[in-house]
Amino acid sequence: MSASSQQPRLQLVAGAADMIRRRGLNATSIREVAKHAQAPLGSTYHYFPGGKRQLAGEAVRFAGETVSELLRKNLDAGPVEGLRALLDLWREILTGTDFQAGCPVLAVSVEEQDDEGAEVRAAAAEVFGGWESLLADSLRQHGCDAERAPQLATLVVSAFEGAVVMCRAQRSTRALDHVGERLEALIAAEV
Repeated sequence: MSASSQQPRLQLVAGAADMIRRRGLNATSIREVAKHAQAPLGSTYHYFPGGKRQLAGEAVRFAGETVSELLRKNLDAGPVEGLRALLDLWREILTGTDFQAGCPVLAVSVEEQDDEGAEVRAAAAEVFGGWESLLADSLRQHGCDAERAPQLATLVVSAFEGAVVMCRAQRSTRALDHVGERLEALIAAEV
């Protein structure tokens, strides 16, 4: 398929990721995603015959890959640079949406889902694992102890996710700023 024929599909995936990060999975319908993405409702069923769960899984992977690309681009310069890139990204998302948008990966992870939601939860677990792996690899490459690198990577991902939730609740980037400052000091001490 050509890139132009994939454009409506990508619009739907990006639109779903945006709605999930703002409203959660359970409050997001296929009809609303189509409207939000300015795509015909019928195209959602054409591109996503598995329905909402298929679209949500792809939206989670899309969001995950967006962050992974940012990390890959910045982690070569070092884990502190990767951390700073994440801080900048989250500050921009939070302030740019008036604290209405969080992380779609987290959103699908914490919502109660039926057995059909296992695919979406698996996508979220895969994304979180990918972020941890990228961070751990960079930490090891820049001198962090091989056993401590995965632990520190888990701490970074967990701290960011929690800080984003707090920022949304408090309508301030204070929690993100505090987490970033402490994580930067911790990473600097490890590498």
